[in-house]
Amino acid sequence: MATKSTQGGEFLIKETDAQDIFIPAEFTEEQRMMAQACQDFIDTEITPRAQEIDSMKDPDLVPSIFKKAGDLGLLGITVPEEYGGMGMSFNTSMLIADIIGAAGSFSTTYGAHTGIGTLPILYYGSEEQKKKYLPKLATGEWAACYCLTEPDAGSDANSGKTKATLSEDGKTYHLNGQKMWISNAGFADLFIVFAKIEDDKNLTCFIVEKSFGGITMNEEEKKMGIKGSSTRQVFFNDCPVPLENMLSDRQNGFKIAVNILNIGRVKLGAGVLGGVRTVTTNAIKYSTERKQFGVSINSFGAIKSKLAEMAAKSYVAEALCYRAGQDIENKINALEAEGMDPSEAKLKGVEAFAIECAIAKVQCS
Repeated sequence: MATKSTQGGEFLIKETDAQDIFIPAEFTEEQRMMAQACQDFIDTEITPRAQEIDSMKDPDLVPSIFKKAGDLGLLGITVPEEYGGMGMSFNTSMLIADIIGAAGSFSTTYGAHTGIGTLPILYYGSEEQKKKYLPKLATGEWAACYCLTEPDAGSDANSGKTKATLSEDGKTYHLNGQKMWISNAGFADLFIVFAKIEDDKNLTCFIVEKSFGGITMNEEEKKMGIKGSSTRQVFFNDCPVPLENMLSDRQNGFKIAVNILNIGRVKLGAGVLGGVRTVTTNAIKYSTERKQFGVSINSFGAIKSKLAEMAAKSYVAEALCYRAGQDIENKINALEAEGMDPSEAKLKGVEAFAIECAIAKVQCS
């Protein structure tokens, strides 16, 4: 397996030895077994019920499937074992994101929870916060969502207007504001919420339990795709949050958002691979079965060209994601070997390959 630590964007200006590029054939037996367990889960729990999931007629269906994923360990791939997870590597999480990509709407449910819902606590939480929340998230006992986007704050995330006001006794913050397009909001138990304290320039991040109260929502959004995933507007109306539920330091929220979304970009690249393969396989199957002029349409030049283009793009996406994933993992390992705290090393490892993360997000999605 390739282990050499390179620098982000280095592939643009420097020759790379072939042996330093990771390819999927190098995944270990343990990683392959985890991937197969994930595929079996999709084949058993999701594919036969895909239309039912997208109809959203049964509000308990997706949460029940979500909990089954937790029972299998799929929600805690990179969460350390001491917090109830599997403690597996970064590139293993890329592999599972790849496989789950064939799960349609559920892949969004999965990605929102395991990525932007869980990682802020894993990377920025205090030891007390990690012990309290990560076991619930890793096992699927609780579902998480990430509340950053607002009607006037999307790409310009730091312009959000949600406010956090400290109570007179100094023990509680009260959140007031609106968030929109929040994945998993409909059944989430925990909300990662970004707000500004007083006249601060930058956002602060809070861990908010649904049980705190003061949280209301609009009905489910009607979407063009990913219809079976919950997406709602969330309103905070004097939502009380204990002082100890501030995540990291005051005004560090924007940094948290940027770094977590950076991880999300490369994970989104991997997260389309399963879908890409499924679509390509279905296209080949259909073009073989569909007859015109007495022959299968896959014998026509135009169809051959389309299938070849699909195969080529699939190959490029896969090569890009796993090369970047292993480069990130190698960097993480190198930083930990130098004595850096594991959580900090994971953040710095991804940050070092921000260029590749962005390329993966744009090219693959």
